[in-house]
Amino acid sequence: MPSSDFDVLCLGNAIVDVICQVEDDVLVREHIVKGSMTLIDETRAEHLYRLMPRVTVVSGGSAANTAVGVASFGARAAFAGKVKNDEVGAFFTRDLKAGGVHFETAHAIDGLATARSFIMVTPDGQRSMNTFLGACQGLTSDDIDPEVVRAASITYFEGYLWDPAAAKTAFRKAAEIAHAAQRTVAITLSDSFCVDRYRSEFLELIRSKTVDLVFANESELHALYQTSDFGTAVAAIQADCELAVVTLGDRGAAVITAGGHTTVPAATINELVDTTGAGDLFAAGFMAGLARRVDHTHCARLGALAAAEIIQHVGAHPHVSLSGLAEQNGLG
Repeated sequence: MPSSDFDVLCLGNAIVDVICQVEDDVLVREHIVKGSMTLIDETRAEHLYRLMPRVTVVSGGSAANTAVGVASFGARAAFAGKVKNDEVGAFFTRDLKAGGVHFETAHAIDGLATARSFIMVTPDGQRSMNTFLGACQGLTSDDIDPEVVRAASITYFEGYLWDPAAAKTAFRKAAEIAHAAQRTVAITLSDSFCVDRYRSEFLELIRSKTVDLVFANESELHALYQTSDFGTAVAAIQADCELAVVTLGDRGAAVITAGGHTTVPAATINELVDTTGAGDLFAAGFMAGLARRVDHTHCARLGALAAAEIIQHVGAHPHVSLSGLAEQNGLG
């Protein structure tokens, strides 16, 4: 593979996360399904914001969180996503760049406001997301910079962005450019509800080799192959994909290749505070390792370490240098 200017280019929804810790009765009163991601309109967004005291506000969106994690590992990260030319969009841009991520996607000048996700975290660490997608749905092929794609070792796409038809076209364009440049293309399935809506399309991406690397959690894998048996699901993705990584919560993660699968344990934590971004940061660690060409087990240990760091505080951006944390744990 030729040398690269970026280790990972992440394509996804550009969202500002508004995070608040709440009691379970707030979810009951507002008819919010615990642990879910629900799409909302701007009126509902303003209503929920009024209910959220002491908020934490950060640039977010699954792939953007991954990009920040990649940069924290000392790797070179880039992001492509759409914000509007408004105050929230300006905040997103500043915050992402402050995290060391290259972000030059042109801002929308009209249409819906920059996206926001109102994340309610209950005492058990579960997060319930209420997302106004806004401007982030406007990503198109015109926003894909071929030079940046060719310059990235890995191009990574989030399943949450599979709703808009233009975003699908943008991803396929990026994948074609990446493969022509002998690069790796990765996808995260994002959520079981995404899989339920787009199962046939995700399977086509995998089986056609449009993607080389698949990230999923256990429930997403079961949903993809419509089976409750983990072994059956593992065998299915093993036949379809050259490399898949399935996170298993406190049981660690499974790395699946044509030659078999290996389970890597979860990293030890002191306290579970907020699961927001755990999968995003796991992917960041794994891809930061993959870009450095370390073995898959080492990659998964880096992912587990990043996920453990992120779930011990509110928010999906690391509070410490992940490269430093890796060094401290013998993974540098």
